[in-house]
Amino acid sequence: MEISRRVLATRHAGWAKRLASGLGRAGVRPNAVSIASVVFALAAAGAFALVPDLTGLRRAAALTAAAAAIQLRLLCNLIDGMLAVEEGFKTSTGDIYNDLPDRVADVFILVGAGYSIRFLPQGTTLGWAAAVTAMLTAYVRVLGGSLGLTQSFIGPMAKQHRMFTLTIASLLFAVEAVLGMPPRAMRIGLGVIVAGSIVTAWRRTVRIMREVDAR
Repeated sequence: MEISRRVLATRHAGWAKRLASGLGRAGVRPNAVSIASVVFALAAAGAFALVPDLTGLRRAAALTAAAAAIQLRLLCNLIDGMLAVEEGFKTSTGDIYNDLPDRVADVFILVGAGYSIRFLPQGTTLGWAAAVTAMLTAYVRVLGGSLGLTQSFIGPMAKQHRMFTLTIASLLFAVEAVLGMPPRAMRIGLGVIVAGSIVTAWRRTVRIMREVDAR
């Protein structure tokens, strides 16, 4: 089964095309970029893990670093597909490298975010819940593909939405740290991801059932 591609407007941006083309000429291949996305996810998780032991500007710096690593993970997710398709470097194992590292990266980042508020009630539980529900949305998508249907990337909490929400939550958490405010942003952000992921899985499941019934 071939993995469907998510529709991304940034794939057509000039800077993205130039970056993918330049990396391709430099000998960088899509599978390596997919693995790099996991490295950035692990960096984000590591930064999140430091947060409870830091205060003020140091805590804000760790949270900003985590947000940056999340965005670099997404950049890898963009460029690996462009190298494979637009630059013509697709391999026989490319679909595996395209999807499996994403699941690992999601777990690292979302669980890590939970550990950034492990000093709050249910902080780590929220992180694990976000990771589990994110995996559920991906499972339902791939389930549709296994039934011969077009894989659905609908939200409201697909991967890009999860990472956007978590990036904003991280930056707001950094502001809270600098201003000495109660740390609320991350717990709210993770709660939104959990709720949104459940809705996403339900919407994708309904779409699959409708398509199957329409056959």
